[in-house]
Amino acid sequence: MSEVTHTVGPSRPTWTHLAIAVKDVEATIAWYENFTHLSVLARHEDVDGKNVWLGDKSAKHNPFILVAGQFYEGHDPFAPSPHMPLGPFAHIGIELPSKTDIDAMAEKGREAGCLAYGPVQMPKEIGYICFLKDPDGNTIEFSYDQGVLEEAKRSWGVLPD
Repeated sequence: MSEVTHTVGPSRPTWTHLAIAVKDVEATIAWYENFTHLSVLARHEDVDGKNVWLGDKSAKHNPFILVAGQFYEGHDPFAPSPHMPLGPFAHIGIELPSKTDIDAMAEKGREAGCLAYGPVQMPKEIGYICFLKDPDGNTIEFSYDQGVLEEAKRSWGVLPD
């Protein structure tokens, strides 16, 4: 059995991260820092590759991290299985404060050549959305008035019924 190396851990099961395989960690950092509110929390490197942990500094009491890992040639422990990007439906979802924020994000994505869908009004459980593609083809959804945040807060007692 291996020795414990960290002094802080959860007291209950905790949603901590989503990991994606990338071809270029630096390009991934640049894209996520340009198009999202995420910033670098940590970087790691060893003989097999390198990764970056991206997170939202304002969520420090309940962090959820995007781990982007780049394997060096011949060092991918999952080879020969391919690393498929998220999409077309599987996606990382980020809710924005306004419809104009969605329009601005879609235009920014269009100008950068990474707008994949929208902006478009969908049924009320989805809201007003657009999809961008990160450098590895992963789908990132930006939404307004989707209701995921509201439903979670209401169901879990943070908002009144």
